Amino acid sequence: MTEWSIGKIKKIKYWTKNLFSIILNAKINNFYAGQFTKLALEINNKKIKRAYSYINPPQSKNYEFYISNVKKGKLSPYLYNLQINDKIFISKNSSGILILDNIKSCENLWMLSTGTGIGPYLSILQDNICFKKFSKIILVHSIRYIEDFSYLNLLKKIQKKSFNKLIIQIILTRNININKNILYGYIPNLIKNGKLEEKVGLKINNNNSHVVLCGNPEMIKQTQDFLEKNRNLSKNLKKKNGNITSERYW
Repeated sequence: MTEWSIGKIKKIKYWTKNLFSIILNAKINNFYAGQFTKLALEINNKKIKRAYSYINPPQSKNYEFYISNVKKGKLSPYLYNLQINDKIFISKNSSGILILDNIKSCENLWMLSTGTGIGPYLSILQDNICFKKFSKIILVHSIRYIEDFSYLNLLKKIQKKSFNKLIIQIILTRNININKNILYGYIPNLIKNGKLEEKVGLKINNNNSHVVLCGNPEMIKQTQDFLEKNRNLSKNLKKKNGNITSERYW
């Protein structure tokens, strides 16, 4: 049974017509960077809830969530229309396995994401512990259009403070040939044809790499299957350490 706290909306950021972030204040239990919680609203006398990752690090006094407005969704259109000081339900306890305590130290940490799946990585990168645990962190973010990279300015600030440990690689699936520093296509294909690693200048292997996957379930499945079959990587489990960790929300 979910234990709920009532939060208050402090700020809303509208990035595009379909992407927005809400910032709220509430009393909840401690969480780890990379985890997610549940948000809910009372709609037609029924509590509608969905899982969303924290964008903020655990030490923040307010909590931020990055959301895609699904036109026919049961919750996101209502979240999109919230106003400052509106009330919202948030679960007191958080969940999720995308936390650094579950990942052994290694040379290179690959964070692969699509869309709002970048959320848990933003929380981890702002927590700073990651830069003590890995030599390089490669954030790969796949979006349709460059305008969809809502948190690019935040990541550039983190990158400046990371002592050259953070590499950011953007992948676009719609805008083609607008910037030579951007890759075009889909994450699994760009790993298979070697273009992603060539662009980044690092290789994914089972000796010095850990790959974290978050976002589209098909991206997760295809990428994990390829890395297991062709790079000898294995899924990271509670009872058996591996080098692929993934989180699925749907």
